[in-house]
Amino acid sequence: MKSIKNLLMVSVGCCCLGIILPASAQTWTQTSAPSTNWIAIASSADGITLVAAVSDGEIYASTNSGVTWQKGTNSPNFHGGNTPTIWSSVAASADGTKLAAISDWYSSGAPGDGSIFTSTNSGAGWTRATSSIMNLQSIGSSADGRKLAAVDSFGGIYISTNSGTAWIDTNAPSAPKLVWNCIASSADGTRLAIAVWGGGIYASSNSGATWTPTGAPSKNWSSLASSADGTKLAAAVWGGGVYTSTNSGTSWISNSVPVAVWSGVASSADGSRLVAVATNGLIFTSTNSGAAWRSNNVPTNYWRSVTSSADGTKLAAAVNGGGIYTSYTVPKPSLCLAASNSNLAFSWTMASTNFILQKISDLSKANWATMTNTPVLNLTNLQNQIILPSPGSNVFYRLKTP
Repeated sequence: MKSIKNLLMVSVGCCCLGIILPASAQTWTQTSAPSTNWIAIASSADGITLVAAVSDGEIYASTNSGVTWQKGTNSPNFHGGNTPTIWSSVAASADGTKLAAISDWYSSGAPGDGSIFTSTNSGAGWTRATSSIMNLQSIGSSADGRKLAAVDSFGGIYISTNSGTAWIDTNAPSAPKLVWNCIASSADGTRLAIAVWGGGIYASSNSGATWTPTGAPSKNWSSLASSADGTKLAAAVWGGGVYTSTNSGTSWISNSVPVAVWSGVASSADGSRLVAVATNGLIFTSTNSGAAWRSNNVPTNYWRSVTSSADGTKLAAAVNGGGIYTSYTVPKPSLCLAASNSNLAFSWTMASTNFILQKISDLSKANWATMTNTPVLNLTNLQNQIILPSPGSNVFYRLKTP
C-alpha cells in the first residue's frame, strides 16, 4: 500500500494537523454473507470484526471485515418447537471480542419474551445473559464492552456494568405513550441517548441514573448514533430525515437529506463522518458532521442497518431480504499534539489501517526514524496515544503505514 502520512513540526505550543479531502463517491461491495433477512449489524473500532443478526434466524460474525462469515455456536435460532428467535439489535466492543445481542421473542412462542445474549470471543460462542425482559428493541455498548444499555420498548432502560452478568432497571421516564425504540452510548458508557417512537429523545450523562428530555422534536425515531465523547449525536427518522446535535442533544438541526424511510445511522468516533441508510434504497454519507451529505451509488435494496469503524472509513450495511455490503475509504488520520507536563502527547483516532509514528529533524533527508513506543488506545475517545519526552529542538513527526 502506498504510504499515507501527515506532518507535524514540534517547536513550541500544540497543534493538530488534519487533511481535507474532496467529496467522492464510495464503492460498496457485497460480502459473502448469505442473502437473508438481516436486521442489525455492529462493528469493532477498526472495522475488522463485524456482528450481524438475522431477524428471525441466527447471529453471524466476521473477523476479517466481512470477507468470510461464521454462525456462532449456541446462537439461538429455534426454541420451543418451530418458534424462531426474533433478533432486534447487536453491539460490539472496540476490540470486537465482546459482543451483545437482544431478542424480543425468544422461546415462549409469544411476542415480548425477550432475552439478552453476550459473546466474549468475537461471536464464536454465545451465552444467554438474562431471563425474559419484555419487548427488547435496541442495545448499546461501551468501548470496553463492560457497560451495556438495553431498551425495553414498553418498559424501561436496563443497564449492566459487568458485560451483561447482572442488569438493573434505570429510572427512565415511563408513560403509556413512551415507546422506547433505539439507544446510543458514548465510548465510556456514561453518556446515553434514547429515542421514543412518535416522541422525543432523552439523554443521560450518568450511565442512566437520571434522564433529561433533549430539544429533539417529536418524530418516529428509528436509529441513534453517538460520537465517542457523547457530544455529537445523529438520529434517523422513519419516514422523515436525519437530525444531528453537537451539544449532547440540547439542540438539533434537520439535515439536508431527502425524506425517506431512514432505518439506520452510524457515526465515526469524532462525529465528523456519518452514514445513513433507508429502506427505499438510499445510502447517504457526510464527512462534516451532517453539514453536507452525498448520495452513494448503491443497489436499490431494503437497507436495514449500518455500522462504522472509529475513523469512519470502513462501513458495513445490512439488507433485509438481501446480503451485507461494505465500503472502504483509504484513511488519512489527523495527528494531534498537546503538551503533557514536560512531555509531548501524540494522538490520532484509531484507524482501520495500522499507522506508525515517525520523526526526523531535517526534511531534506530521507532517514525517518520509526518510534518504537506502542500506542495505547484511550477507550474514552477511541484515540491511539503516545507520550514522548520533549525533544528540546525542532523535530518533524508524521504518521505512516508500515
